[in-house]
Amino acid sequence: MLELLTDPQVWIAFLTLTMLELVLGIDNIIFISILVDKLPPEQREFARKIGLSMAMFMRIGLLLVLAWIVGLVEPLFTVLGQEISGRDLILILGGLFLVYKSTTEIHGSMEGEEGTTASAVKATFTAVILQIMVVDLVFSLDSIITAVGMVDDVRVMIAAVVASVGLMMLFAGAIGRFVSAHPTIKMLALSFLVVVGVVLIAEGFDNHIPKGYIYFAMAFSLGVEVLNINARKRAKRVVDLHSPYRQPGEH
Repeated sequence: MLELLTDPQVWIAFLTLTMLELVLGIDNIIFISILVDKLPPEQREFARKIGLSMAMFMRIGLLLVLAWIVGLVEPLFTVLGQEISGRDLILILGGLFLVYKSTTEIHGSMEGEEGTTASAVKATFTAVILQIMVVDLVFSLDSIITAVGMVDDVRVMIAAVVASVGLMMLFAGAIGRFVSAHPTIKMLALSFLVVVGVVLIAEGFDNHIPKGYIYFAMAFSLGVEVLNINARKRAKRVVDLHSPYRQPGEH
């Protein structure tokens, strides 16, 4: 164990994998934030922590059954000449779930008064947690396959997973509140999740799409929208400053 802690290569692998797990966990954080937003305010933080904790334990559990993970790549059946393994099936079904869930959320947000009424109906705590579990399984599988390809020592993988989820918990609340407070950001996040779902389906059919392109597009769109939000705030301040109803001494 001491040799493991004093080996610089191990620390490099640990830090690299932790950062990669954080990047891979962004879509998970976004989806959890959108789901818990349907709960009463007093339950959201608790549900967010439960969701991320389940993601951590699910990833650690998958790491401890690596033999099963390896077995998932064996073909189960063939569709139109394409061999489908257990891993492929999980990715395809998870991708379809993401596309369906994100599309229904977008529909509920955009359908005017009817959509507003529908989205205002609070989901049950159990229903939200069950949906988080489904997505955690898909994202955990994707994350673990990446970890297995990068690091050989299971102990390093587990440490990186625990560290990354700890960091996610630290920032998940702020990200969730930001997404909830800005409808345009929420719409961007849902659109991003639709794209992630399509990528998962494509990977299930052995068509690999580098996620770096998707993350770059999302980061660029988010940056533009943050600039728009700041511009709107400045414009509102200018309007308020010149408002005839402004009280003397107000700034």
